[in-house]
Amino acid sequence: MKGSPVKQILLITALFSLFTSVAWSGSYNYISAEDLSQRLSSHQETLLVDIQVQDEFSEHHIAGALATYAYPVKSDADRQKLSAAITEAKQSSAPVVIVCPRGGGGAKRTYDYLLKEGISTERLLILKDGQQGWPYADLLAQK
Repeated sequence: MKGSPVKQILLITALFSLFTSVAWSGSYNYISAEDLSQRLSSHQETLLVDIQVQDEFSEHHIAGALATYAYPVKSDADRQKLSAAITEAKQSSAPVVIVCPRGGGGAKRTYDYLLKEGISTERLLILKDGQQGWPYADLLAQK
């Protein structure tokens, strides 16, 4: 390898950082709104774990969703709000779809926590784009 030792060290450091960040970045399973709407319309068993805050959940949520009000799932108190969802998931073999406001960080933290609590990664799914990206008004709970 030609070049100054400083450049070589910088290159090695950059490559190491790249590989470790890829290795440590979690891999998550996602489901599209279209695929979830088909599951729900065909009455396939699905556990919807909605982590929206109470005001957002009250305004709009998918019919049949389990309200947890756990968002943003950053504290022990937030994670404690998921206990009913964990209990229900352990009593079922159905896929667990996490519904978050936008399908981002809160959903990933919920996924990681449910995984830690013994729910298999094969069953865990995050609704892509979350509740905000849900286009199927006919599948929303009626107010």
